[in-house]
Amino acid sequence: MKIVVLFHSLYGHVYQMAEAVAEGARQEPGADVRLLRVPEILPDAVLEKMHALEARRMFEHIPVATPADLEGADAVIFGTGTRFGNATASMRAFIDQLGAMWARDSLVGVVGSVFTSSGTQHGGQESTLLTMHVSLLHLGMVVVGLPYSEARQKTMDAIEGGSPYGASTITGGDGSRRPSENELAMARSQGRLVAQVAGGLTHRQALAS
Repeated sequence: MKIVVLFHSLYGHVYQMAEAVAEGARQEPGADVRLLRVPEILPDAVLEKMHALEARRMFEHIPVATPADLEGADAVIFGTGTRFGNATASMRAFIDQLGAMWARDSLVGVVGSVFTSSGTQHGGQESTLLTMHVSLLHLGMVVVGLPYSEARQKTMDAIEGGSPYGASTITGGDGSRRPSENELAMARSQGRLVAQVAGGLTHRQALAS
């Protein structure tokens, strides 16, 4: 069972969540999990002004993905920051390259899921997850969120990310807040659920054939 965790991160928050998602997916027997990052479309000169080059060292060892890396996947879990209520330009650019796979129905029936980050509690987390879901549905993917059986998203005694649409973390306006253990646990839970759903679908397809 091939699972791809594909992320775009500027300051490392989404990368940390991606590692947790991958860890959760690996808990499911038979899961072959690969962690990849999308190509960065912003030039280094811009990233330097955004103070993002230093953070990139945290995850520059992660291989850069191409659409071919999604071929044959049983599940793809997308991680992206929030930009004006939507995914980052780099993530959107990668999805725009999936047209050939869409034309071949390559992702039809593949499990898709999304996690995100935002600067504030109401900074577009849910709209980013939902707008990403629209793209996954166009590709024919089977969308999996983070159901309320993951009770950590009901936390009321602290500011936390998380919604039924997917795991998320809140970075703070200056990016100083790192994913909490609660948020990382939700990310692990989402990764494992995606692996379980993908495994169930793979098993049914094998029986049908």
